[in-house]
Amino acid sequence: MADGRDGKKTNVDPKLLELLACPLTKGPLAWDPERGELVSRVAKLAYPVRDGIPIMLPSEARTISAEDVLSPPKLGGPGSSAS
Repeated sequence: MADGRDGKKTNVDPKLLELLACPLTKGPLAWDPERGELVSRVAKLAYPVRDGIPIMLPSEARTISAEDVLSPPKLGGPGSSAS
């Protein structure tokens, strides 16, 4: 479970997720509710979401491993029931 700075579970509005794209690749992002991150599999980066606000700066993103990129999608996307 991902927590914001206030200790509450962080969530991303599915409509917002449809509008967001990776700033480097312009490709789609997937929501990882366990870590509270928006993941760009192409760029191998995970952008944090703090207090419900996506931080879309490559300098703030975490590099994800090849194993994370190749693992079966457990990530929520638009229309998923991940809450």
